[in-house]
Amino acid sequence: MKDVAKRKRVMQRSMRLGHCVCDPKKPCPCDLLKEQDVCLCAGERLPMAVSGPVRLTELVDSPGCASKIDQVSLLRVLKGLPEYDDPRVLVGSAAGDDAGVYLLNDDEALVETVDVFAPSVDDPYTFGQIAAANSLSDVYAMGGRALVALSIVAFPIREAPEEVMREILRGGIDKMAEAGVPVVGGHSINDPQIKAGFAVTGLVRPEAMVTNAKARPGDRLVLTKPLGIGITAFAAQIDRASDEAVAESARWMATLNRHAAEAMVEFGAHAATDVTGFGLMGHLGSMARASGVDVEIMLDDLPLLPDVLQCAADGILPGGIERNRESSAQFVANADDVPAAMLEICFDAQTSGGLLVAMPEEKTEAFLARLHEQDGGAAAVVGRVVGPGEGRVFVRHSGKRPLPEPRDAGQPAVDRAAAPVTAAPVATRADESVCCASESPVSSGGGDDAGVRAIEQSFQAFLQQSGAPGSLDVATKQSIAIALSVLAKCEPCVKAHLKKARAMGFSQEEIDEAAWMAISFGGSPTMMFWKQHRREG
Repeated sequence: MKDVAKRKRVMQRSMRLGHCVCDPKKPCPCDLLKEQDVCLCAGERLPMAVSGPVRLTELVDSPGCASKIDQVSLLRVLKGLPEYDDPRVLVGSAAGDDAGVYLLNDDEALVETVDVFAPSVDDPYTFGQIAAANSLSDVYAMGGRALVALSIVAFPIREAPEEVMREILRGGIDKMAEAGVPVVGGHSINDPQIKAGFAVTGLVRPEAMVTNAKARPGDRLVLTKPLGIGITAFAAQIDRASDEAVAESARWMATLNRHAAEAMVEFGAHAATDVTGFGLMGHLGSMARASGVDVEIMLDDLPLLPDVLQCAADGILPGGIERNRESSAQFVANADDVPAAMLEICFDAQTSGGLLVAMPEEKTEAFLARLHEQDGGAAAVVGRVVGPGEGRVFVRHSGKRPLPEPRDAGQPAVDRAAAPVTAAPVATRADESVCCASESPVSSGGGDDAGVRAIEQSFQAFLQQSGAPGSLDVATKQSIAIALSVLAKCEPCVKAHLKKARAMGFSQEEIDEAAWMAISFGGSPTMMFWKQHRREG
């Protein structure tokens, strides 16, 4: 039931100011009030009409650690910031390591870390588990033991079911309990983009501490979890991931790195880091530069999640790969003969990825045997430390793991017809205009006819769906849209589709070719229309 008096009081204040008191960018009354008779400022909630579980990855722009700031931008921002000079700080921000380390006494040091990111899976409980496992990983990468944690969550509390937030927290608390770590408090913030994570405090013996700066020539490089988490998450967002790949990715993300950390300390690892948002190449490059060595990796030996090679062959590669390549490609050497699509996997942003461990060659076999017994057999030797150097990463490829043939463009790997759908009131990225969707396809008669408005909304939803990838990929549909717009001689349509095509990277030659398909059907009048409008958009 609506509190009319409260709504009136809040709205009167907003209307006097000329701005919504909850969101100053909006007027009062806002569109939400006009269309759905809901005032969020007055504490009212959107109706949660859900025909299935909420798919969290549809509510965010970049899933998992791909939502983090890229390495180059981060280093640029951090450059020149003051540091507190304290001899008890054994590892600080300047080291670029996984966590900070503060000396308490001769026998103990604190390990401090914090990690927050957007959902990497659709299930809230699983996301909470992954957020916890990822946050603990930085402590484990230093060879430490986690003690206590504080939760951090950002959530659109009035726009998504509260049960979703509760399940995220429950999953995180349960995973922390598995690690023997109590969650002693936390912080929450109302935010349209869901995020979760933890600040973790741990302990490490100074003499047993493992950093990313002590890799030695001759060391073998061991990766303890498979790669491809970012690729799989992106493929799932566009309905191109198999159920097997999604389930296997979630299982590994929720797996603690505790066993690997304990084993690496026992077997005398020289250096380690966890592979997360900067991808294998970013984290390996940081280790190599911090250690003053050059390293080598063998692409054929990288452990991969199911279907990742196929996704790479199909071009299903998220934007996080581009950002990570910009940050670390300059350190990649001798990769000219490597299949480009396979190399992209090395730049894929991982969420709760494995440990990358540099250890003596003679200890490697026993270390792998221990991990295969405890965590299911994904750990593998992926390279070696070549010798002293400037942090270069040499990439090798023997050809024993060839890239598969691409699948048909736009062919889904899984039927999503029965898949969970998103709670209706939560907005995603459906605000891109498709053709004239931004124009009213029917006259609303001044906006007072609810029936006509419903028809308009349904038509716009149809336009959005017609442009979504299916059996035809997005680029093919965009070419068709250009041709149809020219054939129909629809000036607003041409403007909208040319703008979108250029944003997608279409060349003028590709655009012209699509338009001439229309001209071949429409004749001279169509050609004259196209010559008049080909530079618009």
